[in-house]
Amino acid sequence: MCCLRPCWSCCCLLLFFSLGVQGSLNPSAAPEQVHLSYPGEPGSMTVTWTTWVPTPSEVQFGLQLSGPLPFRAQGTVSPFVDGGILRRKLYIHRVTLQKLLPGVQYVYRCGSAQGWSRRFRFRALKNGPHWSPRLAVFGDLGADNPKALPRLRRDTQQGMYDAVLHVGDFAYNMDEDNARVGDRFMRLIEPVAASLPYMTCPGNHEERYNFSNYKARFSMPGDNQGLWYSWDLGPAHIISFSTEVYFFLHYGHHLVERQFHWLERDLQKANKNRAARPWIITMGHRPMYCSNADLDDCTWHESKVRKGLLGKLYGLEDLFYKYGVDLQLWAHEHSYERLWPIYNYQVFNGSQETPYTNPRGPVHIITGSAGCEERLTAFTLFPRPWSAVRVKEYGYTRLHILNGTHVHIQQVSDDQDGKIVDDVWVVRPLLGRMMYH
Repeated sequence: MCCLRPCWSCCCLLLFFSLGVQGSLNPSAAPEQVHLSYPGEPGSMTVTWTTWVPTPSEVQFGLQLSGPLPFRAQGTVSPFVDGGILRRKLYIHRVTLQKLLPGVQYVYRCGSAQGWSRRFRFRALKNGPHWSPRLAVFGDLGADNPKALPRLRRDTQQGMYDAVLHVGDFAYNMDEDNARVGDRFMRLIEPVAASLPYMTCPGNHEERYNFSNYKARFSMPGDNQGLWYSWDLGPAHIISFSTEVYFFLHYGHHLVERQFHWLERDLQKANKNRAARPWIITMGHRPMYCSNADLDDCTWHESKVRKGLLGKLYGLEDLFYKYGVDLQLWAHEHSYERLWPIYNYQVFNGSQETPYTNPRGPVHIITGSAGCEERLTAFTLFPRPWSAVRVKEYGYTRLHILNGTHVHIQQVSDDQDGKIVDDVWVVRPLLGRMMYH
């Protein structure tokens, strides 16, 4: 006689294995919001992710898409309690991979025996100054209306970039709905940020609870909680800083001074290293100049970022000019604007025919049109004499640091299905490039 009663031990075994195949025995222990950043040391990459219960932090990695991942790296886990009324607790994991081979593609997964992420791929950054990094650059990307994201995902899958620069303003806002909006945003960017170093700076929308969501969720180089730091990439030295210290003074006037002195020291060091890394590029959220039709800081003649507190303390324009910063990347305005080389409202083009060849002032790019719930920002009716190109369309910027003398900047329009709506080369000879005057 045939027995049709279920074998409960078999069922339990099947359930156990099906959960194991999915990679998580406890959904709260499953890694999510996986993203990469470059910690500044050649041959390294930091993996950051979130779980809802404390678990060990491990990354398994290797060179094969399938099969075993032979290498292991352990890291740390830190609880993060959001400042909202629910005091939601997240566990943020950080693991730094080391001794990576330059330019080699790695496969990895992160988590623990309690649950693993799916497999992701990234290419280790090449070492030294003699290669040509390609970056995607934008700010002001929200969890709602993230217009640029589908194209950025496709670009990333096609291997178009070596890194991403997100120039402030994430999610709108990471703290909202007891930080659930931050969780949603970090899940949204995972297909890009788990494949490329996603390098950030703080914007005004990160301000709540003293920028706590920003500081906890991102892992930037240095020891200033990602508020300001610098790193080398190919022929460029890239400096990220906080414009927000000039506006949220209740978190401490001392931050303005601390950052300013750090910037000066970093710029001095970068200038001594110009022979190896000729380009100095800065990224900060709120621009010094813009020709948008609003009342933002950049529309005022003596903007705080440009001229400093009280119009005279710790202004950045003189500092950046003094140390010959080549390219300044900004966001905040939900549009794209390229300026002529400029200092103190004066246009300093290299020549009439080739304004960006050997420019005598820094080049400013404002790229804040990646897409958010606040939509696009209008421009004033007539452009200012220092404004070269204005585009009120969703999109993002491609930055190709070709070599020590040539940088290529393109603006991609999402409204025009990926059309390049601005295209310019900045060219500077290697000799005598530190000072503009």
